[in-house]
Amino acid sequence: MPRRTATMLASTLIFIALLCAGVFLTVPYAKMSPGPTVNTLGSADGEPVLDISGRKTYATTGHLNMTTVRVTGADYQMNLLEAVYGWVAHDYVVVPHDTLYPNGKTEEESTQENAEEFSQSQESAKVAALRELKIPVKQRVVVSSVVKGSPSQNKLHAGDVIRAVDGTSVKQPEDVAKLVVKHKPGEKVVFTVVPADDAAAAEKAGKEPVNTEKVTVETVKAEDDGRAIVGIQAGTDHTFPFEVDINLADVGGPSAGLMFALGIVDKLTAGQLTGGNFVAGTGTIDDAGKVGPIGGIEMKLVGARKAGAEYFLTPSANCAAAASDTPDGLTLVKVDTIKDARASLTKIEAGDTAALPSCSAG
Repeated sequence: MPRRTATMLASTLIFIALLCAGVFLTVPYAKMSPGPTVNTLGSADGEPVLDISGRKTYATTGHLNMTTVRVTGADYQMNLLEAVYGWVAHDYVVVPHDTLYPNGKTEEESTQENAEEFSQSQESAKVAALRELKIPVKQRVVVSSVVKGSPSQNKLHAGDVIRAVDGTSVKQPEDVAKLVVKHKPGEKVVFTVVPADDAAAAEKAGKEPVNTEKVTVETVKAEDDGRAIVGIQAGTDHTFPFEVDINLADVGGPSAGLMFALGIVDKLTAGQLTGGNFVAGTGTIDDAGKVGPIGGIEMKLVGARKAGAEYFLTPSANCAAAASDTPDGLTLVKVDTIKDARASLTKIEAGDTAALPSCSAG
């Protein structure tokens, strides 16, 4: 066999061997790719994404699109060839598997966590939007969860409104823990609560709940530091002066908070917040309207631009990553608060894009 032919044959066999290795050799990575974008001013599955009743609303135009990413499941095994392609292409991003599923978290556990975060983001979006418009929102301390097997099980329930602990009124969730840890393990704590069912019925009727109960719970010693605990997590719940429903299924995580809040603001104010432009964005939001960072920014930019977005509201903490690989035709707008976002939308509506706060890769 001629040397040249032998060399070509050997090279071909090596290539085939490497290709097979790439296909069959699995690596501990996962894949993130662009997910669907949804206009918070529009409809999804035949229902308005934002449905407001009991308050005057105004017609809207343009887009305020929330963005999403798709991720591979916890049991998905990526091969080496996919990983290499993901590192050099822009169709998807390759990330360590533990980034999406840390500490052996299952897909079901991740889905449940994302659903809880999505629900909380909706609540915070409503609060931030109404407070931005100077519309009063009432706040109350509630039982967020009860630890299974704890002294509070079957005595306190998720959704119970905590009015007082040992006769001392509580205003913030942290007040509850401060009052409980004043006790020694084995001592009893008296909670004054409005049962969850009574609180829900009163809210539905537009009234303040009046029926309270005193619930006595014996404390136990915490395993980590020996302090007194009762086995509940206190949180915050809000009552709104009118109905704001967010109708969107099959979405998880907290990153749509900013865009939900802006959509609510647009529907509750005269004029067109977008000026008819196609604006997309992302970012968590807290009750005070502060915007926080999210994951998968690169894929969200790609998905937004493919959908037709011209502007992208970007949390400042994500700016550097977003600016390092921005799709052509998409203008990044840096935001830190809902107030920042509204100010930038006003500039976009007026065509004053040179004054927009921009993101830099540095």
